Amino acid sequence: MSRAGDLVRTGLRGIGQLLLTVGFVMLLFVVYELYVTDILAGQAQDELQDELRDEWDGAVPGAAPAPITPVEGEPFAFLHIPGLGAGWERAIVEGTGQDELAQGPGHYIGTALPGQQGNFAVAGHRVGRGSPFLEIDELQPGDPVVVETADAWYVYRVLGDPATGDFGTGPVPGQQIVDPTNVSVISPTPLAPAEAPPTGAYLTLTTCHPEYSARQRLIVHAVLEGGPVLRADAPDGPPALQEG
Repeated sequence: MSRAGDLVRTGLRGIGQLLLTVGFVMLLFVVYELYVTDILAGQAQDELQDELRDEWDGAVPGAAPAPITPVEGEPFAFLHIPGLGAGWERAIVEGTGQDELAQGPGHYIGTALPGQQGNFAVAGHRVGRGSPFLEIDELQPGDPVVVETADAWYVYRVLGDPATGDFGTGPVPGQQIVDPTNVSVISPTPLAPAEAPPTGAYLTLTTCHPEYSARQRLIVHAVLEGGPVLRADAPDGPPALQEG
């Protein structure tokens, strides 16, 4: 009996040590995903912003926006969301692969470019890797989302009724939650068939939902307000940047 008891105690100690080890490894993984990736993404985002600002520095703004030809993995524009805090900005990279989204928001290749008819669609992580879209659920109808390019600014407004806060007052809602398989949210006209012609100039932000889960997608839709604001006329940006 004593020998059997020793074996049981030894086995239980082994199981306990294994569980402690597994728990410690899981804790390290959570710390890495939630905190270390934020630090790494922040550093990568700072480098992207510096790279893009240096590229634009000294360029003479044109009398009309120049065509944009994004290169996969490279930054090409800035995203400003005043409703998420004064001075909130992120460099947008071309592509939505793991490498691109580890640096910041990424443009869905093949969707419209800033200011174009169609749907300028951008993805971003909600938790971890900089968490750029952590709080986009707080955006309200009418809130501005400003896209900055080398020679122009484009002001989009979150769809819905600003007076009531109702997102669903038109054919394209300002905010919705969908399954990850629902790719119609980035169609030329959001929610329409992919082959249908665009009915306007839209911007769509996509991220995971709920927080800490990839079970669904949180979507924010906005529509272009007016035409481009040239940097030559407004080097510091449009008045919409001061809202929020």
